[in-house]
Amino acid sequence: MEHASHPEIILRLKRAHGHLAGVIAMIESGRPCVELAQQLFAVESAITKAKRELIHDHMEHCLGDGVGEGTVRHHDALQEFKTLSKYL
Repeated sequence: MEHASHPEIILRLKRAHGHLAGVIAMIESGRPCVELAQQLFAVESAITKAKRELIHDHMEHCLGDGVGEGTVRHHDALQEFKTLSKYL
């Protein structure tokens, strides 16, 4: 199922992908480790933000709306929330 946030998440991940390719090139060219660590932190942060947006969107629309509309049982929503919480 595609959510309204998916296009933005895809853009974020594509930017992170490009940034990661840049970091690989930096390693291959022998750039200083401090610069590499700094850039890897930026890639990691971008991926973390994309993941968080995806999970929050899922909780709001799939779980929250599903419970509100009666298409998802409370117990099932709680179980899925517990599963999702380990990825936050």
